[in-house]
This record gives sequence, structure tokens and C-alpha cells, in this order.
Amino acid sequence: MLVPDVEHMFSTYRTALKKLETSLDSSFEQAISLIAKTSQHVIICGMGKSGLVGRKIAATFSSTGTAALFLHPAEAIHGDLGMVQENSVVLIISHSGETEEVIKLLPALRRLDVKIIALVGALASTLALASDIVLDVSIDREACPLNLAPTTSTLTTLVMGDALAIALMSRSGFKPEDFAANHPGGMLGMRLLSRVKDRMIQKELPLVEKNMSMSEVIIIMTEARLGLALVHLNNALIGIITDGDLRRMLVLGTDLSSTLAGDVMNLSPLTISEDEMMAAAEEKMLEARVQSLVVVDECSHIKGVIQIY
Repeated sequence: MLVPDVEHMFSTYRTALKKLETSLDSSFEQAISLIAKTSQHVIICGMGKSGLVGRKIAATFSSTGTAALFLHPAEAIHGDLGMVQENSVVLIISHSGETEEVIKLLPALRRLDVKIIALVGALASTLALASDIVLDVSIDREACPLNLAPTTSTLTTLVMGDALAIALMSRSGFKPEDFAANHPGGMLGMRLLSRVKDRMIQKELPLVEKNMSMSEVIIIMTEARLGLALVHLNNALIGIITDGDLRRMLVLGTDLSSTLAGDVMNLSPLTISEDEMMAAAEEKMLEARVQSLVVVDECSHIKGVIQIY
């Protein structure tokens, strides 16, 4: 059971997000159009907690096809302003719209003739009035019990940033392979960039013939430890036997020594080409609720097995 202050937090968040959703207007579309047209990096700027949210928005933009950089407003007036180019789009985050370091930066940005998009909670603030486009992220109150710590305000700003990123992805036709190109490292990169042939199991496959007794099949399945047996004819796949098939036989009390693989095998095993992407293989397995696919060539010859857990 949640303590009352935490329950209040979730309730406040739900209310704020609903307000944010219903407040989106033509300014949002204008911001998307402006960002999409720029040939420069989008510069994202904010101080304190707004700056932390800004860094995350910049990272999300960059990984989803919209080149972006984070600019610390205090560092900007001491040299980092050089990353801002003429005609750049600058996305400035300030809940109050009166953040001192941000306000000091505005004249310099105006001299560079940049376009300013403000994510602001006060529509009559200095920042809002100085901006070309204003995105309203105002809130009724912070979720903090004291109504002081940035909580609801950082949430709505972060969600607005994600909304911009998603809209820009949709507008540009950003594809999974584009996402993969920006994420070459770690498990995500491995999944998106590798093909089935890079991950399939090829050695000591559990190959059986349809006239083998199920007693022999079980021994081969146990040694291979893949939870299946591949029934073949001259290395061409003709069926598959899984652990599930064995369990059903045991429940029915079937005599394993007198039952042949051909009597048990599934004649329509799920297969995939070795040139398919791993992401496609995983999607196919998840959709069919199976853990394995048989990798075959165009002649149904067995090349390997791919598995996920």
C-alpha cells in the first residue's frame, strides 16, 4: 500500500500529463516543422534540473535521427556559444522562464539570428516573450509535498521532449536500421545489426531420421540440449520434434521404443533464412510464442538453429 504522499504524486502526474496532452496546439506542429528544416544541430539549453532533462532530450534526438547538442547556458557565455551557428534552432528549457543564466544568453542568440523554441511553464515570462515558438509545459503544482522540488515540471518537460522526438521520427521516416546505425554497441546493437547467420547454432545439431525410434530421438535431443530434434531427409528439413511433443507422449503413456520420429514430428516447423536480421527472427519467435527457429536455405536444407530465451 502506497503512503499518501506517493499516491498524491501519481495522481498529480496523471493530471499533469492529461493537461499536457490536451494543450498541444499548432505551436507543436510549428516546432516540428522548424526543427525538421534546419541543416544544423538542434541546440538544447537549460540550467539545473531543466539542464538534466535537456541532456536527455538531446540524447533522444540524436539517437532517433535529429542531430542535437546540449549547451550549458552558463558555459555558453564563456565560450561554448561557438557551437551555435547562424540560423540554428535553439530549444531552451526553463520552467519559470526567468532563469538568470538563460536570460543573459538571449541577446547573444538574437545577434546570431537563431530561432528559439521555449519549453516554458510561464507564458508571460521573459523567455516566452523572446521566443519564436512557445511550447506550454505549465503545471498546476509540483508533486513534491512542499510544492517546491521540480517533479511534475520535469516530467512534463521530458514528455514534451519525447513527443518532439517521436514526431520528428515519424516525419523523417526513421527506420529500425537507422536506429541500429546509431546504436552499434551492447545488446541492442547486437540485436539490431546482426543477422541470423551471425548468431545461429551450427555444430552438433540434433538431426534424426523419420524411421528412428523415439527412444533414439530422446538420446540425441538430450545430447544436443536444444530442446528439439530436426527430422531430415538428405539434410532437407521435413519435420521437427520438441520437448513439448515428448511431454504429451509421456502424459498419454506412449511406448517410446515402438513409436517412430515420423509419427510424432510436426510437419510445419517454423523456419527462417540465414540472411534475415536477428530482430526479425526475434519478432517471429515472440509472435509464435516459440523459442527456436530452424535456419534453412531456399531448398529447405538445414543450416542451423536460432534460439532466444
